[in-house]
Amino acid sequence: MNTAVPKSTTPWFMLFSRLILFAGIQILFALGFLLAGSTKAWDDSAAWWPISVTIANLVCVVLLVRIFRAEGKRYWELFHIERQHIKGDLLALLGLFIIAGPVSYFPNPLLSTALFGDPQAVLPLFTRPLPTWAAYASIFLFAITQGLAELATYFGFVMPRLEAQGMRPWLAITLPAMMLGLQHIAAPLLFDMRFILWRGLMFIPFAFFAGIVMHWRPRLLPYMAFIHVLMDLSLAPLFLRVAY
Repeated sequence: MNTAVPKSTTPWFMLFSRLILFAGIQILFALGFLLAGSTKAWDDSAAWWPISVTIANLVCVVLLVRIFRAEGKRYWELFHIERQHIKGDLLALLGLFIIAGPVSYFPNPLLSTALFGDPQAVLPLFTRPLPTWAAYASIFLFAITQGLAELATYFGFVMPRLEAQGMRPWLAITLPAMMLGLQHIAAPLLFDMRFILWRGLMFIPFAFFAGIVMHWRPRLLPYMAFIHVLMDLSLAPLFLRVAY
C-alpha cells in the first residue's frame, strides 16, 4: 500500500531557503553600507555574516512555526526530550559526540591546507573585525539561533517530509545534508573560488553524520542541537580576538 503523502513544494522551499536567506541578507547589508558611502560595501557586509545568519535563523524559526501550525503540529515539539528514553539517548549521545568532534573539525584545516597551503590562511577571510559589542552579540545569538534553526530545518522538517512523499531514504538524507553543507558558501559570500570550496565542503561530513543520526533516531534532535550550539560558541575566541 502506498503510504506517501501528497506532494508539497514546502519541503523544497525550506531546503533552499537558508542559502537564499544568507545571500539575500548579506546583499541588504552591502546596500546599507553602499548607501552610507562605503567604497568596499561588499567586504564590509561580509564582516557581519554572523548577524546575517542570525537574522536568517530567526526567519527560519518563524517559517517553521507557521508551517508546523498549518500542519496541526508544534515546531517546539522537535525539541521535546522523551524522558523514558533519556538514559539510552545520553549513552548514544556520548558515543556520537566522540565521532562528531573529529568529523566537524578536521575537514576545516585539511581543506584549508589543500586549497590555500596553510590551515590558518582562511581566518582573515572568515573572521573579520566587528565592534566588540557586535562580536559578543553575534556569537551568542548566532550560536543559539543556529541550534534552533539549522538541524530543525534540514532534518526535523525537510528530511522526514521528503521521505513521506515517497523519496528513498538515502536521497532524503543526502539532499538536506548537501544543502546544510553548501549553505555555508554564503556565510559569508565571497567571490573567491578557494574560499567558496572551503566553506561549501568543510561541513559536508558532519552534515551527513547528523542526517544519518537524525534518520536513525529523530528524538536525538534536541541533544544534537545543543551540541551544535556548543560547536558554534567555540568560534567566540576567533571573533573576539579581532574585535575593536
